[in-house]
Amino acid sequence: MGTQDSSDLSLFGSDNAEFDKSEKCDFDIFAEEVEEGEDGSDSDDHFMVLDSFDKYRVNREEIRRVVLEEDEFRHPLVREVCRLIELRSAWSPKLEGELRNLLRSLKPRQICAVLRSQADERVALQFFYWADRQWRYRHDPIVYYMMLEILSKTKLCQGAKRVLRLMARRGIECRPEAFSYLMVAYSRAGKLRNAMYVLSMMQKAAVAPNLLICNTAIHVLVVGNKLAKALRFLERMQLAGITPNVLTYNCLIKGYCDLHRIKDAIKLIDEMPLKGCSPDKVSYYTVMGYLCKEKRIKEVRDLMEKMVNDSNLFHDQGRIEEAKELVNQMSQMGCIPDVVTYTAVVNGFCRVGELDQAKKMLQQMYHHGCKPNTVSYTAFLNGLCHNGKSLEAREMINTSEEEWWTPNAITYSVVMHGLRREGKLSEACDVVREMVKKGFFPTPVEINLLIQSLCREGKMDGAKKFMQECLNKGCAVNVVNFTSLIRGFCQKGDLEEALSLLDDMYLCKKDPDTVTYTTIIDALSKNGRVEEATELMMKMLSKGLVPTVVTYRTVIHRYCQVGRVEDLLKLLEKMLSKQKCRTAYNQVIENLCSFGYLEEAGKILGKVLRTASKADASTCHVLVESYLNKGIPLLAYKVACRMFNRNLIPDLKLCKKVSERLILEGKSEEADTLMLRFVERGHIQPKSEEHLQRQRVFLNS
Repeated sequence: MGTQDSSDLSLFGSDNAEFDKSEKCDFDIFAEEVEEGEDGSDSDDHFMVLDSFDKYRVNREEIRRVVLEEDEFRHPLVREVCRLIELRSAWSPKLEGELRNLLRSLKPRQICAVLRSQADERVALQFFYWADRQWRYRHDPIVYYMMLEILSKTKLCQGAKRVLRLMARRGIECRPEAFSYLMVAYSRAGKLRNAMYVLSMMQKAAVAPNLLICNTAIHVLVVGNKLAKALRFLERMQLAGITPNVLTYNCLIKGYCDLHRIKDAIKLIDEMPLKGCSPDKVSYYTVMGYLCKEKRIKEVRDLMEKMVNDSNLFHDQGRIEEAKELVNQMSQMGCIPDVVTYTAVVNGFCRVGELDQAKKMLQQMYHHGCKPNTVSYTAFLNGLCHNGKSLEAREMINTSEEEWWTPNAITYSVVMHGLRREGKLSEACDVVREMVKKGFFPTPVEINLLIQSLCREGKMDGAKKFMQECLNKGCAVNVVNFTSLIRGFCQKGDLEEALSLLDDMYLCKKDPDTVTYTTIIDALSKNGRVEEATELMMKMLSKGLVPTVVTYRTVIHRYCQVGRVEDLLKLLEKMLSKQKCRTAYNQVIENLCSFGYLEEAGKILGKVLRTASKADASTCHVLVESYLNKGIPLLAYKVACRMFNRNLIPDLKLCKKVSERLILEGKSEEADTLMLRFVERGHIQPKSEEHLQRQRVFLNS
């Protein structure tokens, strides 16, 4: 990006200063900053965002990306706006007026085209700011996402953060991809800590992570030479129920190559099909590129041959048949294919569901004196499991000694997952037991999947027994596994067992995290055991654990449900000292209204009106609506007046209902006063006294 003389920014320079001034508010999710630079810390604190959301959600990767056509860039309005922007060094009120008039005629996609047309991204950002402050104009959501996408290709991370902040102020939905763009901008600026802190910003904004933001985080860590941390993040996202895709693995492959760990990169490529994700050409080309730089030509050729023979690159059954025919021709010519070639074809048949053909290929290997190895059988077992024949795959493991092959950890894992998917949980646990007996240990992810499956089936005793066996055998049972089991007992209503497991965690030196405590606190308060829930919450805070958005939502809902407002307010003070939550009192009022505690809700309205934001206005409207439904329009009127006093404009339609109800109750003076407040602010036209009198007579009739 080229340099820009300050005089060239005369069109937008003052607006930028105005933006800085207007945006210096205490906006909760963006207010906290981290120090610049990298301290080398390997802390995984920001990974906690992955534990704060529903583990059973569907992975979605909805990217709000705008694809512009060439015609949109050539549109006369777009070209004229770009021409005026180029004249910014010789700006005048007349030219600015022309630009302002054009702005109101532009469609959102044309605004995006203007932004993309700027050679200097800083100019695009300044135009974005300027346009946002024009009268009777508001950016469409796609314009915000376009601006963030443009900034993500630069080091202008502060600009990206300001755009994201502006989205929140304008009530624009901040999806994970918006945070992803900010994360990439921080990464380009060399601010790794800031980039990873974006995950915490998402948590505060109650935005659930998806595969896109996880892939971005792994990319940022790899680019920042933090491969070990990227691998830990991969494990954490899988525990949270977010399944990696080929982009995830390709990023890690690059990370290995950057550290000259070529063998590890190739090993990951080999493992990908068994993880349910086939490598693509990028996977191979990444490794080949690094081998070429080191002039390791033979290894490049071997890898290229592997790529060509890899069944993952066959897209239809016809290609598989061609591969089979090629193998037969090789045999007829006396060139016996090796086990790798045969296995590639076996895997290819399995992927297209041709299990009989795959089995025949295994038999053909014996016929030609090429004994299938563990990888060959594992590929076939994987095919059986993905086609609903996991019991047949299990039987093949049982007879492996007769066939003179030995299952490995991946073999057991493939069959275990197949049985679990088919709901054969008892058999899946047996496979894990046998796996451990053979000296192979399941990962915490695999342990958790089985525990969750058993819990969903209501087989709590089986789930507890299974985890205890894993602990006794020395498997890597972690806090997430304990939490999944605790959640299962809580959902079943067995709180004593859940609390007993919490004690077991301390004995096993598996310290509970915020998610663990929140799960039990919710269950206790739901069952009326509020004192115990409070005690546990205080214990959690004393251990230095930070409440999450989910913790706040859980505690507020349950305490409001039983009307324990005073206890809740005291507890909130303790929680807020650990972690700010700007909408905490908003949630309290809205929950109290939903449960009918209107008097209590009215008493704490002042805590909400201190900041006077858009969220506060919504909360006030909930209270006004509740008072109306309860038949207390005078209290609704007082809430509306308090909003006006804090420069919050109430909903006009709602206030008209309040005014009508006030007139019906003979409180015409208050009704007139309420409408007058709207007149004073120019939201409605003033009416004559005669008109108001006619309105009262009509309503009274």
